[in-house]
Amino acid sequence: MSNELIYSDATKLAELIRTRRVSPVEVVQAHLDRIDAVDPQINAIVTLAEGAMDAARRAEVDVLSGADLGPLHGVPFTVKDSIDTEGVLTQRGSPIFKGSLPDRDATSVARMKQAGGILLGKTNLPEFSYWIESDNLLSGRSNNPWNLERTPGGSSGGESAAIAAGMSPLGLGTDLAISVRGPAAQTGITSLKATHGRVPMTGIWPRAPRRFWHVGPMARSVRDIALAFSQLAGPDGEDAFASSTVPFDAGIGRQPYRQLRVGWMVGPGFGPVDPEVAATVKAAAEALRDIGLSVEHVGIPALEKDFALDVFNRLHVMEMKSAFQEATAGRRDNELYKMAKTMLSLPDTSMGAYIDAEQAAERLRDGYADYFSRYDALITHVLPIPAHKHGVEEFVIDGQAVDATYLQGATVPLNVTGLPGVSMRFGTSDEGLPINVQIVGKWQAESTILHVASLLEAVSPTRGLHPQL
Repeated sequence: MSNELIYSDATKLAELIRTRRVSPVEVVQAHLDRIDAVDPQINAIVTLAEGAMDAARRAEVDVLSGADLGPLHGVPFTVKDSIDTEGVLTQRGSPIFKGSLPDRDATSVARMKQAGGILLGKTNLPEFSYWIESDNLLSGRSNNPWNLERTPGGSSGGESAAIAAGMSPLGLGTDLAISVRGPAAQTGITSLKATHGRVPMTGIWPRAPRRFWHVGPMARSVRDIALAFSQLAGPDGEDAFASSTVPFDAGIGRQPYRQLRVGWMVGPGFGPVDPEVAATVKAAAEALRDIGLSVEHVGIPALEKDFALDVFNRLHVMEMKSAFQEATAGRRDNELYKMAKTMLSLPDTSMGAYIDAEQAAERLRDGYADYFSRYDALITHVLPIPAHKHGVEEFVIDGQAVDATYLQGATVPLNVTGLPGVSMRFGTSDEGLPINVQIVGKWQAESTILHVASLLEAVSPTRGLHPQL
C-alpha cells in the first residue's frame, strides 16, 4: 500500500482519505518513509515540518467525526524554501538567512492548508532562488531522480525532484523566468505558471522584480495542478498585482463548445532547440490534431523582432540587483555563493536601454495578443534540451554554442508578457530523460490550457512513468 500511496496523485489521495479507505496518518507516514529512503541520494528536502504527523492525526479525527473536509484534506504537500512557512525554517538557500523562522505563512501556503493540505517540508533551491540549478552553500546540490548526475533544474529544482521521486504528491514553486516550468521539464512532472497576478506573491522573497515573479503548483498530474490552482487563485488584499477575480473552473477535460484552435512552434524567436525536443513538440501537436483539434504550425513575428531573453535581462537586472544588495550588505564574501556574486557584479542597465526594453516588452505583449486573436493555445518546448549534467554553463544545441541562460528562451517570454503556461511531459530522450512541452494560453485562460493539457495527458506515451530509485 505504501508504494501505491507515494505515486498516487493528490486528487486520488484526497478521495481515498475522504472515503476512509486510507488515513491521513498512513499517507503522511508513507511519504516520510519515502523521504528517508531516497532523499539521501537526491537532496531535495532541506527541512521537515515537525508538525506534519500531528496535523495528520487531527485530519484523521475530522474524517472519522464526519466534519466538512477541504478538497485536499489530509494530503501532504511540500514548499520551495523561498516561500514563508509559519514556524518552519525558510532559509532561501543562503547562510545569510540561516535559522530564519517566519511568524506567518505565505498566502499560497495558507490557502493550501485551508484546503486541508498538510505541510510536509521545504525543498531545495539555488541561492536566493536565482539560477537554473538548485545548489547553494547552505544545503548543497539537488540531483535529478532520473539520473543523479543530472540537475533537476532551478530554481524550484528541489520541489521538482521531490515530486518526481514520490517524496511529495504536490508542491509550490516560484517562477521568475523558468523556475516552475523548467524543473518540471527536467524531472518529467507537471506545473503551471498562471497569468501574472492570479496567485498572490505575499510572503515570498525576493519581492523584486514582483512584476515578473509567480508562485505556482507542481504535481504529477494535470488534474492536481487544476485543483491546486483553484485553491490558490484570487486576490489577498496585500499583493497589489493579485487583483484578478476572473473565475477558474477546476473541472478540466470537459468538451468545449467549439473546436479549439492550436498553433505549435519551436522557433524562430526562442533560440536553438535540440532535434529530440523539437520532435516531441511536433508529436504533441499531431496528437492534438488526431483527437480533433484544429492544429497548425505557426510563427509569432514579435518574438523574432525582440528576443525576449534579452528584453528580460535588461529589465530585471536593474530591479533585482537592489534586492541582492540589500540582503548582502555588510556580509562576508564566504557567505555568498556564485549567483549572488554574479548578480552583484553585473553592470546597471542604462536608462536608455531600460526604456527600450520596456517598449520591446510592450511589442511582445502586442504580438501575443495578435496571435491569441486567432488561436486558443500555443504548443512550444519548455527547454531546448533535456536535463543537463551538473555545473554545465555552456551548451552546443543543434550546432549552435550558447550560454546557460538560453535554456530560458521559450519560458521567459511568458514572464515578460505575464501569459500563463503549463509544463507537462510528452516525450523521452534517447538517454531516457523526460522531455516536456509547454502549453501557452491567452491572459486569464488557465482553464483552456489545462483542458488542452488534460487531452495530451490522456494520450501521452510517457503517462505513468516514474524514476527507478
